[in-house]
Amino acid sequence: MSEYSPRPDPTLAPAKPARGLRNLLAAAVASLAAGFAPMAASAQSALPSTMDELVQVEILDGGIAPDGTYTGALRLTLQEGWKTYWRAPGEAGIPPRFTWRGSRNVGEMSMTWPAPEVFSTSGYQTIGYHDQLVLPIRITPEKPGRPVRLKGRMELGICKDVCVPSELSFDHQLDSDAARNPTIAAALASRPYSAREAGVSASTCRLRPTKYGIEVEARITMPSAGGTEVAVIESGSPHVFAGATTTSRSGRTLVAKSELLPARAGALPAVDRSQLRITVLGQKHAVDISGCTAG
Repeated sequence: MSEYSPRPDPTLAPAKPARGLRNLLAAAVASLAAGFAPMAASAQSALPSTMDELVQVEILDGGIAPDGTYTGALRLTLQEGWKTYWRAPGEAGIPPRFTWRGSRNVGEMSMTWPAPEVFSTSGYQTIGYHDQLVLPIRITPEKPGRPVRLKGRMELGICKDVCVPSELSFDHQLDSDAARNPTIAAALASRPYSAREAGVSASTCRLRPTKYGIEVEARITMPSAGGTEVAVIESGSPHVFAGATTTSRSGRTLVAKSELLPARAGALPAVDRSQLRITVLGQKHAVDISGCTAG
């Protein structure tokens, strides 16, 4: 484990939100305003009368694997032209949040996010999906052989000409006799490549104190993912927020820079390089890189 913690400087002002966080908060406020304040006639005409017309959610069954784990998926179907956001939504997106209150016989749970798209929204870079999102979920039952029930809700933002904060509820008992689901299989196949699959031969990170946090510069040796590449750095900690990432390439080396800031006012916790997550989005494929070494 490699941790880095800047020396506290008593002369520094309290931490300010990162540009991306400010934009995210502004987007949330704008979303609420779009939902409740009077809108222009064009925007009003584009907004359906009920949320069900904008987005629908259902749980797909994928059966039980030989190891006893269940496979399911959340499928969001969006009205044409509308989009929703990835787990790291970009400069002005609204991150999705999940609660699983009411679920039964659920032990460990993991999600596999399909590779997202990069959008430009009012001059800001956002990351997400249009038309449909199938989010595979792997569940290990607390009690093998007993029924598994997925119940909860998802909070998300959906955007077109306006942004609308949404909350979707779901409740479904997984079918243990279900066959392999081709829709879930396709979503799993569209996940980002691992570092090994993508031919990543090195991933290093340089950390440098800034006025409000730490700048991280990741240098990744890998073949091009195609076209203009966009890298996203995630901190791996709920207490550390990663700002917008800039991306450039020099030969086989991709350089990504971001600023890590405290999610709340106060000192920045120690940054663990092994917990940093770097996703490279290209026109040919995406790459998911877990951790980096000192460089």
